[in-house]
Amino acid sequence: MLALGACAGGDDKNSSAQQPKVPGVKLVTPGKLKTCTSLPYPPFQFPQGGKTVGFDVDMIDLVAKKLGVTQEIVDVKFDIIKSGAALNSGRCDVAAAGMTITDERKANLDFSVPYFPETLGLMIKKGAGVKSLDEVKAKNLRLGVQTGTTSLDEAKKKGIPAKEFDDAGKQLLAMQSGQIDVILQDLPVVNDWMKKPDVSSKYELSNQFPSGMQYGFAVKKGGNPELLKVIDETIKTAVSDGTWKKSYVQWIGSEPQTTPKF
Repeated sequence: MLALGACAGGDDKNSSAQQPKVPGVKLVTPGKLKTCTSLPYPPFQFPQGGKTVGFDVDMIDLVAKKLGVTQEIVDVKFDIIKSGAALNSGRCDVAAAGMTITDERKANLDFSVPYFPETLGLMIKKGAGVKSLDEVKAKNLRLGVQTGTTSLDEAKKKGIPAKEFDDAGKQLLAMQSGQIDVILQDLPVVNDWMKKPDVSSKYELSNQFPSGMQYGFAVKKGGNPELLKVIDETIKTAVSDGTWKKSYVQWIGSEPQTTPKF
């Protein structure tokens, strides 16, 4: 009986240690903050040295630290993230995927305060001289975008039948293999590609378009207000104490021109 009592006491202690430090926060797995994202999406989240790193990873690590748990990355297709399905099914607690806050997505997800201003980049073969989507359309060039993104929305607005790819990695490979002529993608992703000599020797960023929109992290619609509150507080603190800027410089590779607007 004494042995059984000791075991039971040990289990309670271990269970308590796995609970978030912030009361009311619900997690799918005790001791873990499970993050749904779509890999690879550098510089926000991508594999490096056997683990997933990037700007988004840094920000959610701060949230996990505040909760007293560790972050665990769950790789799923972006469409499943933006629809809310990944969170609704309990695959993760938070979505962090360089995801722009839009009215359509807000119908399926509860977004945090903004944490990153969105700018799109147009990537072409060197010397192609194309600087706008209007020119892409006029010259009947093959445009590649990532499925479910604002880049796809912009292509549709211009009436361009863009070829869609599940992730940014496949999008770049399609460009390199000659399946498409032009890429429209978030600027930090294009800039990250341009760090690679085999990319920058053949392709260039021809133009960039600030959209006026911003990225946000997301939780289950109506399902985790206390976690959302912690995420909001963490973002605001990171911006005010300089942590956000430090991560920006590390992963984006330049000084930020603007900071998130709350």
